[in-house]
Amino acid sequence: MKLDKRYGIAVLGCGTVGGGTAKILVEDNEFLRKRTNIPLFLKYIVDVKFDHAKALGLPENLYEKDYEKVLKDPEVGIVVELIGGTTLAKDFIIKALNAGKNVVTANKALLAHYGRELFAVARKNGVVIGFEASCGGGIPIIRALYDGLLANRNEALFGIVNGTCNYILTQMTQNGKTYAEALAEAQRDGLAEANPTLDVSGLDSAHKLVIMSSLAFGKYVSLESTPVIGIDTLDLSDVLAGQELGYTIKLIAMAKKSTDGRISTIVCPAFIDKKHPLAWVSGAFNAVSVYGHAVGHTMYYGRGAGASPTASAVTSDIISILSGATEKFFNTYPIWLDNLPDADMLPYGLSEEKFYIRFNVLDKPGVLAKVTAIFAKHNISIASVVQKNEKKEEHSIPIVIITHYALEGDIADALKEISFLDELSGNTVCIRIMEEHKEKF
Repeated sequence: MKLDKRYGIAVLGCGTVGGGTAKILVEDNEFLRKRTNIPLFLKYIVDVKFDHAKALGLPENLYEKDYEKVLKDPEVGIVVELIGGTTLAKDFIIKALNAGKNVVTANKALLAHYGRELFAVARKNGVVIGFEASCGGGIPIIRALYDGLLANRNEALFGIVNGTCNYILTQMTQNGKTYAEALAEAQRDGLAEANPTLDVSGLDSAHKLVIMSSLAFGKYVSLESTPVIGIDTLDLSDVLAGQELGYTIKLIAMAKKSTDGRISTIVCPAFIDKKHPLAWVSGAFNAVSVYGHAVGHTMYYGRGAGASPTASAVTSDIISILSGATEKFFNTYPIWLDNLPDADMLPYGLSEEKFYIRFNVLDKPGVLAKVTAIFAKHNISIASVVQKNEKKEEHSIPIVIITHYALEGDIADALKEISFLDELSGNTVCIRIMEEHKEKF
């Protein structure tokens, strides 16, 4: 994009992130001008009401309810979509692209569902989409994937990309709180929504994973091909049992390339060794580990949400577009969502992992022998067995089994067969154990 008079920016939606972005563009305008030599300016704050904008002290001459006026203004070069959702936001973005406006968005759900379509519309109209803030808040992971790591054939990506879940799991791990107690505290502190389903179900992390893994592997990974398991059924007893075994629990967004080039993705609670760098990520922070064939392991850490961190990423996209850098990347590299071929996905069940499995069984002789016989039948090797002394229910005791690497399909088949044993009491718990990806050095 040439630096003519179309430097104007319209922020669409003045909530937490929209307000934070507008505040940076207003209060730090002179700093940004000196740092970039780009005379950018905020021309509109578009919303239906402006209570938050007023509370932040943003100038009232920027307030605008008529989006059509913004689209027709030739000075507006960038529309920043920060209203969220996948309906109105999609319509607003398409209108902006068709009007010849560049778009910046933090909307991971929209990109996960409709990214291909939106990027195709942008390309048709000769404009671009910046989406750094869609994954990891203020962490520059998107730029790392399409620029800093471009020389790499990426082999794996593991991320803690939902601050609400990480806060809840940190409270369970470090302070021994139940899931319900930790969630209530997160809601009280404003770290979880009144309806936290999108976060605790793992779907928010899945949205981010399919965007990041598509860029990392250069193949389009669909949301429908990604299994998702949330943290809302975790039992504190399993979290504490994992700690005794040297693990900590995290909601991990995983993407890996198999030896034959097929890709597997999943979002699920996973035990990781306490020495793993991701185990240190606590509270509402995010982190993403990427493993490239040349660079090895790199990790990106920082605040994954909030007004200022996310607004930082939004503003960096604005500057990149106005400098012309984003346009060059967009028009030169064939790595964007609309250009990527579909990924060859490894079917669910064929990924090999280690597993933590907890059974509640009746306190009777021979029960463990039956369980281990079923595991052997399904080619599952047991690394260790721990019988807990406490009784989970009357007349039943918990038994924890750690497996060696096994096919997830074999695990599922074995657990299904074990579920029919008369000696089983209550539900069986199965949690993946994620180990450090091996670097090729």
